[in-house]
Amino acid sequence: MKIHLYALCWNDADMLPFFFNHYDPLISKYFIFDDGSTDESLKILQRHPKVEVQSFVRSDPDSFCLSERSISDECWKRSRGHADWVLVIDIDEHAFHPDLPALLRRYQADGVSIVPALGYQMISEELPRSDARLYETCIQGAPWELYSKLTFFDPASISETNYEIGRHGANPTGRVMAPARDELLLLHYKFLGFERTHARLQQRHSGLRSKDIKNRWGCWSEEELWHIWSELAEKLIDIRTGAAITGYPGSRWWDPFRSPATAAETANIPTGREGSVGEI
Repeated sequence: MKIHLYALCWNDADMLPFFFNHYDPLISKYFIFDDGSTDESLKILQRHPKVEVQSFVRSDPDSFCLSERSISDECWKRSRGHADWVLVIDIDEHAFHPDLPALLRRYQADGVSIVPALGYQMISEELPRSDARLYETCIQGAPWELYSKLTFFDPASISETNYEIGRHGANPTGRVMAPARDELLLLHYKFLGFERTHARLQQRHSGLRSKDIKNRWGCWSEEELWHIWSELAEKLIDIRTGAAITGYPGSRWWDPFRSPATAAETANIPTGREGSVGEI
């Protein structure tokens, strides 16, 4: 299989080693859009033989989040005719299954065209060593429906992704078929050390613009972060256990796509999640 990955990068030098450790065995080509990194990110990206780096151009100068959504909806289309699957994701998000290549081959044989994942916010008191595989060393996570996202999809089958802000939902059109049951997790490795996480959020806030601030997209205070961190810490489970799938709470935005349907039937299914307060 040929699999292309698309992601934005901004001063992610501390996360890129984990990112490549996780995805290198699977990904054929990375397309990374850099948002003016000033750390070692660009050097790391340019050394990687599978990476193509481009600048992230903000289509809406008044909003990082709207610009991110716009590029996420369009960037992957270059992979039509060149990749079996594409993955649009953040640097700190790791799609996880014990045998991901086998899972994708099975889905491909079954005619599945979108592979959403059940979201977990992973929590660690400190940043692990850079050569670690995070799903082996940082295994405690809390289910969080906000991070249940569209991950892999077939670029030849999907016409449009129609992402929500932060890609926290999607309304894909085309030949849209989700798996009959959920088997994939999306591990969000943002909460690796509280002080580090808070400092990172403060840095990210500097890149937000007027529309982001008005809608509170990505705007968390230290108190809000601590409240959410504490609340999630009470719900941690080992994501390697079967309960990570079978015990997952909440609804799935992709349930309407679980059986074959025409584009006309799926094109206008509302998700009702647009513009959630406090998204990151």
